[in-house]
Amino acid sequence: MAFQTYSLFVLSVIMISFGHVENRLNLLQLQNDIDKLKADFNSSHSDVADGGPIFTERLSGWTERNEKRIILSQIISMYLKMLENTDRSKAHVRNIAEELHTLKESLSDGSKKIEDLKDLTKLQMSDMKIQRKAVNELFSVLQKLGDTSSSHNRKRRQFQRLCKC
Repeated sequence: MAFQTYSLFVLSVIMISFGHVENRLNLLQLQNDIDKLKADFNSSHSDVADGGPIFTERLSGWTERNEKRIILSQIISMYLKMLENTDRSKAHVRNIAEELHTLKESLSDGSKKIEDLKDLTKLQMSDMKIQRKAVNELFSVLQKLGDTSSSHNRKRRQFQRLCKC
């Protein structure tokens, strides 16, 4: 039963988190479309529960709005990739894909950030040229890290002053 509402839950989190619950979006219709997609994929098969959820569990560690945009844009991309090989002649598949594309466009900054992270993992840190460039940027990177943490500490102190806890 928990898995039965899994896809709708992920889409609802995405839409509600970023204010995309609009008049044109009919959640009941989307639920019906997802139910049809579940039937297409035979998602009531016993192996679905093996290993627990693949997306919803990962969402809990991403708490800040901008962080969520990054992970959600990647999750949407994965759903779209999955639907590429699905029969697009079916109306429910088209409706879900259209909704996902709309959400993906609204999270485009998250997609760019994902690409930046992927590009970082591809850097050859054993390359001397890369190492020289990295060393030249080290102080600037540390400054940005300091700016980020001092801003966070300032916000926490402000909250503590306002909080009557």
